[in-house]
Formats: sequence, structure tokens, C-alpha cells
Amino acid sequence: MTMTFIILAALALALGLRYVTGFRAQRPQHYGASTPVFDVREVLKGPMLCEGVIYGPFGRVTTRFVAQMHAEWQGNEGRMTEEFRYDSGTVQHREWTLKLSDDGQIQATAPDLIGIGYGQQSGATVMLAYDIKLTEEAGGHALKVTDWMYLMENGAIMNRSQFRKFGFKVAELVATMRPMPAV
Repeated sequence: MTMTFIILAALALALGLRYVTGFRAQRPQHYGASTPVFDVREVLKGPMLCEGVIYGPFGRVTTRFVAQMHAEWQGNEGRMTEEFRYDSGTVQHREWTLKLSDDGQIQATAPDLIGIGYGQQSGATVMLAYDIKLTEEAGGHALKVTDWMYLMENGAIMNRSQFRKFGFKVAELVATMRPMPAV
């Protein structure tokens, strides 16, 4: 009985430390002094190219993708369209509606989101958290998503996202976003 308790306590401590020190422990205020400043109205505008990979729960790449994005803003309200082309040949479209408040808070909606996504721009970062309903082809699951976008000195954006179900990480996305190269 004592050994079982010790093992369970050690497991709980290890899981607790991951929550306090890992990906989910990041907060926008941790990056408040970082530069260059990520103003979504300036950085996420016009045509953009996104390239990335999605890892499954065990760290193996499950898919690669290229996406074309386009965002436009009128004051603090923006609309961003995305067209993802996956290595399987599947094409996915999404249209975001974004609202930025004067203190940097973000509200986001899209047809496949469950409710409203909330986020914050702070320093060189943007964090966005939302619930998403996957397509039936992708299993139809509802997942909790946390996106972290980091603005680099050259204007590129590094994006890291985690997807969770019942609190467990089921996928992770790593991608770059940058203005579309001139043709």
C-alpha cells in the first residue's frame, strides 16, 4: 500500500511539474518586454505563406501542410482566410473573425470553433486558446487548442500549437508564417 502511494505521489508530482514548467505554463506577461512588438494588425495582414508539420501524441510527424493565408483589418477588427493543403491531398478552408481590444486582448471566431477563442498579444508574442471541432475526415473530435506565435526579427512568425483532449496532448503543430513571396 505504501509503495503504491509513493508511486502515485511521484506520478502526480511529475505531472504537476510539467504543468508548471512546460508549454502550458507560459503566460503572455512573460514576454511583455520582448521585441519586436507583435501587433496583429500589422504582422498578420495581406497574403501570407504558412508551412508546417503536425506531430501525433507520440512525437511522430502525422502530416505536413502548406497554407495560403490572407488577412485584412479595419481598425481593431480583422478577417483572416486560410487554405491548408495537406500532404494527403486534403484541402481545408477556415475563415477567422478577429477582434482586438486596446489592451491587446483578442477574441476569435471561426465556423469550426466551439464558442469564442480568447488570446492576448504581448511583446513579441501572441497566445490564442480555443476549442475546435475537427472535420469528420479527421475524426470529428472536439479539441482544446493553445497557439503561441513568436515574431522573429526578420518578420517571420514561429507558431507552436498543442491540441488536447481530456487534458492529454493528442497533437502538436509547428509552423512558420511569413508574407507571401512576390511572384
